[in-house]
Amino acid sequence: MPFTKFTNLDFDQIKTSIKDYLRANSTFTDFDFEGSNFSILIDTLAYNTYITAFNSNMIVNESFLDSATLRENVVSLARNIGYVPRSRTAAKAQISFTVERPSGDASSQVTLQRGLVCTGTLSNSSYMFSIPEDITKTFNTSGIASFDNIDVYEGTFLTKQFVYDGSLDQKFILNNPFIDTSTLKVYIKAENDSGLGIEYSAVDNIINVTSTSQIYLLQEVQDEKYQLFFGDGLIGKKLGTGINADGNIITANYIVTSGIDGNGASRFGFSGSLLTTENNFVNPTDIGVTTNLASQNGSEIESIDSVKYFAPRIYSAQNRAVTSRDYEAIIKTIYPDTESVAVVGGEELNPPEFGTVSISIKPKNGTFVSDLNKSRILSQLKQYSISGINQKIKDLKILYIEVDSAIYYDYAKVTTAETLKTKIINSLTSYSNSIDMNKFGGRFKYSKIQQVIDNTDTAISSNITKIRIRRDLKALINQFAQYELCYGNRFHVNSKGYNIKSTGFTLSTEPGIVYLTDIPNPDGLTGTISIVKPINNEITRVISKSAGTIDYVKGEIILGTIKITSTELDNNIIEIQAYPDSNDVVGLKDLYLNFSISKSAINMVKDVITSGDEISGTVFTKDYYTSSYSNGNLIRK
Repeated sequence: MPFTKFTNLDFDQIKTSIKDYLRANSTFTDFDFEGSNFSILIDTLAYNTYITAFNSNMIVNESFLDSATLRENVVSLARNIGYVPRSRTAAKAQISFTVERPSGDASSQVTLQRGLVCTGTLSNSSYMFSIPEDITKTFNTSGIASFDNIDVYEGTFLTKQFVYDGSLDQKFILNNPFIDTSTLKVYIKAENDSGLGIEYSAVDNIINVTSTSQIYLLQEVQDEKYQLFFGDGLIGKKLGTGINADGNIITANYIVTSGIDGNGASRFGFSGSLLTTENNFVNPTDIGVTTNLASQNGSEIESIDSVKYFAPRIYSAQNRAVTSRDYEAIIKTIYPDTESVAVVGGEELNPPEFGTVSISIKPKNGTFVSDLNKSRILSQLKQYSISGINQKIKDLKILYIEVDSAIYYDYAKVTTAETLKTKIINSLTSYSNSIDMNKFGGRFKYSKIQQVIDNTDTAISSNITKIRIRRDLKALINQFAQYELCYGNRFHVNSKGYNIKSTGFTLSTEPGIVYLTDIPNPDGLTGTISIVKPINNEITRVISKSAGTIDYVKGEIILGTIKITSTELDNNIIEIQAYPDSNDVVGLKDLYLNFSISKSAINMVKDVITSGDEISGTVFTKDYYTSSYSNGNLIRK
């Protein structure tokens, strides 16, 4: 059997191939391989060949970024194209407290020493919060020092020290996994020097790096640990002793964190160390901590899938922001808390804004990017973007998708309808976390939702599911304002109206709760938004016949100048829903697609035909009938 034809990888196929090869030899033409001890030798040979083939296949797969499965291999391949995966990120809180100068101490300043600062409580668990550097404040004339708006990071502060020896091939590996590399501080000093020494800066490329640049590079190695690299005298300053050398003692300070688990802590107790300039410690029991911001933005280390996706895109971007993919990759590097990014060129906006790039960012553990983070992102983007192009970060616009589903089930196969309903909600929740949803450019796939429901349990015989889309209007209370809501999807139009439904709100000119509705124009493409007030089930009083306009094709609602005084829902929110023309909903441009299960309606309906209660179906159509179309109710239920 020629080796060029050996393509079998299955054990039984390999064994058959070996037998065929031996039978081709005249000595074994009529040999009974199954009935002899020769069969054991063939099994051994086939098994060895099978293992070798499997290992060879795995080795080849692990040699390419797309097919590699082991993290250390994926990281190593990404490193070859200059990509360093994002580390675990510590949850960050902001606190304030005051310190009173100790009695008999004449110090002018007090220092909050790096390391543990306070302990935060969350869900009956305690988390330590630390700082990577000392913070010094001055006592005022009353002997009070104020530590205002101090950022503290969830995790344990650690220090690792190395001694550089130029005669050895050394590796400077930080032995702790789960490091937040943004808190890493590296210092170099000579053996006899006091203090930490000179701080070296982290860089991710060698642009503008000279032979005297005090820099270090960082890369992930095995077991999610990190290795430090220093200059060689040509690219970056070389370590060592002698003239113009900074020293050979390397000190690395960093915080090891729990990542996402530290999010949400809002109660803190002081546990730090405060030292005055006269070397007196302040009693920590006298210090009360005020929480300015609860801990947030903690995240896990970048996943393997994310590394595979972004490594080639960062490489293709080549440290410049030109295409939307470039911006997506670079923003994820600048702001690791990014979950999803939408980048739209100004020429695609309505009206067009030439020379502008519109950016929308969905954080991992929140809804909006803070003004401080916006400024930082825009500032760092300048070094990548083309001159003359302005970037704007817009607040997140969420397009909510809700389902109104009637689930027909065979009640003989379930314990209770509520148990089955819970299983359906769990199935829908799992789908809401899939790659189709919760992102810019996401797509809600109607047929998949029906399959998810039907496949939840064998007791389910069918489902009739209606789709609605919703935007939340944030009202400016007691202010005259105009509002615009874009849904990015064409609306379904009923010529009688009631295509738009809202929750209630009040106006300065009208007592009682009012609502929004629409009146389509004869062309069915546009219409008028009206403000109405229900009197009873059959009569509705129109408060404002022309309060705005609606474009059913663009999926756009514009409200004219109105003064809203209150809303039925909390946080000054008015929910405005519409029915999409297509049950497949797309998150267009800067709209973030979110499957809102909590606002969806899951109705359990007995299937009397499937259950065998009746055969003709007359009772079914009379008492268990469910329409596949939207209702004509005025108010959003």
